[in-house]
Amino acid sequence: MAANMKEKLKNSALVRMFRSGPKEEEPPVQPEAREEPAPEVRDGPPPPSRHELQLPEGHALKLLWQDYREQLGWAPRPVLYLEEPGAEILPEDEAEKELRRLQMKINVTANQRLDAVYPRKSGKKSGAPGGQEGQGEQKTPPCLDAQVMAAVSGDGLTAWLLVYPPVGAGRKLDRAMLTEALEEQKVCFGVDEALLDRLPQETERYFRLFTAARGTPPVHGADGRVVDLFPRTTERTLAVDEHNRVDYASVDFISNIEKGGEICRIIAPTRGVPGQTVDGREIRARDGRAATVPRGRNTQLSGDGGLLLATMAGHVEFNASCFHVKPLMEIPGDVDYSVGNINFLGDVLIHGDIRSGFAVRAMGSITVDGVVEACTVEAGGDVVVAQGVQGDDRAVIRAQRNLYAKYLENSCIYVKETLHTDSLINCDVYCDGSVEVRSGRMTILGGTVRAAHEVSAGVIGSQTESQTNILLGGLPCGSFDYEQLTEETRGLEAEMETLERRPDSPDKLSRMSRIRMQLIGNRGRLKKLEKERERLESDPKGPGVRRMACDVVYPGTVLTIGEASHRFERRLTPCNAALADGEIRLI
Repeated sequence: MAANMKEKLKNSALVRMFRSGPKEEEPPVQPEAREEPAPEVRDGPPPPSRHELQLPEGHALKLLWQDYREQLGWAPRPVLYLEEPGAEILPEDEAEKELRRLQMKINVTANQRLDAVYPRKSGKKSGAPGGQEGQGEQKTPPCLDAQVMAAVSGDGLTAWLLVYPPVGAGRKLDRAMLTEALEEQKVCFGVDEALLDRLPQETERYFRLFTAARGTPPVHGADGRVVDLFPRTTERTLAVDEHNRVDYASVDFISNIEKGGEICRIIAPTRGVPGQTVDGREIRARDGRAATVPRGRNTQLSGDGGLLLATMAGHVEFNASCFHVKPLMEIPGDVDYSVGNINFLGDVLIHGDIRSGFAVRAMGSITVDGVVEACTVEAGGDVVVAQGVQGDDRAVIRAQRNLYAKYLENSCIYVKETLHTDSLINCDVYCDGSVEVRSGRMTILGGTVRAAHEVSAGVIGSQTESQTNILLGGLPCGSFDYEQLTEETRGLEAEMETLERRPDSPDKLSRMSRIRMQLIGNRGRLKKLEKERERLESDPKGPGVRRMACDVVYPGTVLTIGEASHRFERRLTPCNAALADGEIRLI
C-alpha cells in the first residue's frame, strides 16, 4: 500500500507540471535536529517579537506551497514576517494595519496563481491541487514563469517581495523579474541591491517575504524647552532631628539673585529633517515649537534669547506661569529706632530681632533670624521666625500663607494656611488650615486656637487645668476679618454722621469724601466675605476634616466643633476627637 501511495504522489497533476520542465536543483538536505542552547537569562521584559502573517488552512498560498513541497520532497514552510531579523519592531496598531493590507495583496496574487496552475471552466467542480480532475480541466500542464509580488506599506516606507516558483518549463527567478516587480510599484528609493543580486541564487527564495526597500522616515524637530535654574515650587517641609527639634533658622524660602543673574536657560527648537518614501516622494517633517518663555516682572531675555536674566537684585519667585524678581529688603541687624517701621512691596529679610512697638509689613514673605517682641508683623506670603515670638499680649502676626516659629507666646496669630511651631502659650489663634505643634515641646497651653481643619499637638492643656479652648470648623480668618471690617465700618459710619452735622467747610468735604471711599471699599469686602461664608455652608462636600489629635490632653481643655462642645474632665492619653452624628466622639 505504501508503494501505491508513493506512485500516486509521483503521478499527481502538479508534480507532472513541475517536473515537465528542466530539472530543478536538488532538494535541500533537511538539517538534523540538534539541541538548542539554553536561552540567555535577561532582566526586564522580553523584547517584542516580530509580526508574522498567519494564513488559514486551505489558503491558496498554502496549497501552492504544499504541491511545491510534494515536488521536491521537502521545502521550508512559508515565512511571512513583516520585519527582518534585527530590524525595528513595528508598533502593534501599525503592524495590524500592514498585516491586513499585505494579506489582501497575497489573497489576490495567490488565487490568481492557483487559477493559472489549475485552469478551470465555468462548469467544473471546485477542485484542489492533487484532487480529482474536474470536467473540462486542462490536460496539458501549464508552463508558468516564476512570479514576483511586490507590496508597499501604507506609509510608503517599506517595500516587500514575495516569489512564487515557476511551473513546468517556466522561467526561473532572475534579477530582471525582481526589478520589474518593484518598478510596477514605482519603488525607486532605498532598494536593497545586494538582496536583488543574491535572491535568485537563494535556496529558500520561494514563499518567503523579503524586505526589498526602505524609505527614510522624517525626523521631526525637537520642541524648545526651559531649563530652570531656580525651583518653581518651594518644599515647605520641616526637617526634624533625632531629638525632635526643628532648626527654624534653616527655614528660608528666599532665593536671592543679583542683577543680571541667570534665572533659566531657553533651549531653542530644532528644524525637522524631511523623509522619503520608497517611491521617491518627500515626507514633510514638523519643525519643533518654541518654548514659552516664563518671563515675568523685572526679568528680560539675553541678546541671543537663550537666557532669562534678572534686571534687578532681589528674590526669585515663580507665580502665574512666570518667574518674577521681587525686590528684597535685607536688614543686617534689629528693627529698632535706627530702622523704624517697614512697609515694603517685596520680601523682607531681618538678620536680627524686631523690637517692641515697631511694625513690619511686606507684600511678600518676612524672615526673621531673631526674636519678635510686642510688635506687628504682616506678610502677604510666609512668616518665618527662627527664635520665636514674645508677644506680651500686644504682638499681632499675620501671614497670608504659612507661619513657622520656634515658639509663640501671648500673641494674636492670623494664618491663612498652616501654622507650624514648637509651642503655643496663651495665644489667640485664627487659622484657615491646620495647626501643627509636633516638634520640640509640642505644647498648646492656654488661650484659644481656632482652626478650620485640624489641631495636632503632643500636649494640650496643663496639670494645673489652665483653660485651653480648641475651636474647629468654618473659616476662622474670614470670621476675624468680617468682625474687624464690621467694627471698622460702624466707626466710619458714625464719623460720617458726625461730619454731616457740622457746618460746611473744605476740610469737612475732604474728610467726607475720604470716608465715603473707605466705606465703599469695606462694604465690598464684607459682601465678598459673606459670599465665601455662604459657599462654605452650602458646599456639598461638607466642611472637610475637623479633628483634634494629641498624645495627652489635660482637664480644663474645651473642644468645640461646629455647634457641639466637650469639656475634658480627666487626663486622656492619647486623644483623638472628631464630630460624628452631631456629637464629639473620642476615638
